[in-house]
Amino acid sequence: MLAIQLLVTDQDLVVQGDPIDGWSSLDTTVRFNEPASGSVVLPAYPHVMEHLQPGHRLQVIRDGELWTAGPMEVPQDFAWGIGSDGEAPPGRVTVNFSDDLAVLAGYLTWADPAEVWADQPEAAAYSLTSTNAETILRTLVNLNCGPGALAARQVPNLVLGAVAGVGTTTTVSTRFEGLLAACRRVAVDGGGLGFRTRQVAGQILFEVYAPQDLTGTARFSAGLGNLRSLTYKQSAPTVTHALVQGSEVESPAARAFVEVSDAAAASAWWRVEQLVSGSADSDTGGELTQDGTEALADGAQPVELATVTVDTEDLRAGRDFGLGDLVTVALPTGLEVSDVVRSIHLQATPDSGEHVTSVVGSPAATSDPQMVRLVRELGRRLGRIEAR
Repeated sequence: MLAIQLLVTDQDLVVQGDPIDGWSSLDTTVRFNEPASGSVVLPAYPHVMEHLQPGHRLQVIRDGELWTAGPMEVPQDFAWGIGSDGEAPPGRVTVNFSDDLAVLAGYLTWADPAEVWADQPEAAAYSLTSTNAETILRTLVNLNCGPGALAARQVPNLVLGAVAGVGTTTTVSTRFEGLLAACRRVAVDGGGLGFRTRQVAGQILFEVYAPQDLTGTARFSAGLGNLRSLTYKQSAPTVTHALVQGSEVESPAARAFVEVSDAAAASAWWRVEQLVSGSADSDTGGELTQDGTEALADGAQPVELATVTVDTEDLRAGRDFGLGDLVTVALPTGLEVSDVVRSIHLQATPDSGEHVTSVVGSPAATSDPQMVRLVRELGRRLGRIEAR
């Protein structure tokens, strides 16, 4: 029996009307440290249409648990017509929705979050040095769109969840950068952390968490019947030695230079140098070292794994593993690779039931078009330039 329920709420998370029935298809994907995306096709009855309004939200409940919840990005994509080429009355409406990380994605990191836009400093960046990564993530969200932000910038009902006590010490310097882009940098540098929004009662919690190592219990292979497809590529790193130069200062002789290297990669392959423009004029707080570490992380991915797995009774997404968790994939060649759960895709229809697949692999294992990835990378670089 299909155990999926759809609810519409207003911006204050108050349920509007009854659960939506009569829907013909549901397609939603949740992603690790990225906003979710989804669509649902509904009959365009008046009592349905009245709830599909700007600012309203959609909740997807699976097996009694909230799968995803967030704003309707396209509340009404309506089609109606008479005859073989049209949608018979009452017509059809398609709703596109996301989760609440999509709302946070609309914010930038202000250089001084306590000041209004007209009073932003001309050149300074917002910086936290030698600070726990979870603390940095919570601070960035709190000051830019959470309860600690200027009143006009606060996301309604957004609060900080309980402290998880995870992450390592790192540093951030950011100025007018996409909020989620800055958070992803900190999450990677701070120990591979995950962050998410989660609706609980009348609040939207922003939470930081440490993904689990489930390599011993969450295993995927053709023999187990839970491996749908995979691609695997091993290639040389594009950088083994990041040569970081600090921002220009008045005296050229005082300019800082820092080298960050991956000796193991250079030994296994060969030395590859890359010039990196630092985000600060010195490495006092480890800023330039962090810039080098990020460059190594971007270029040191000799193994690219893109795997689509399938839910089985023994191993189910959301129950036995989640976003960011480390799982094991057994390749038909005999090699076993451990990697991260990047996304989970839920498709459902009343007739055929639900179908859940997961994408496991390196950061390159994404269904995003190349142009989308390029735009994101350019946005990240521009944000870093602004921070200097």
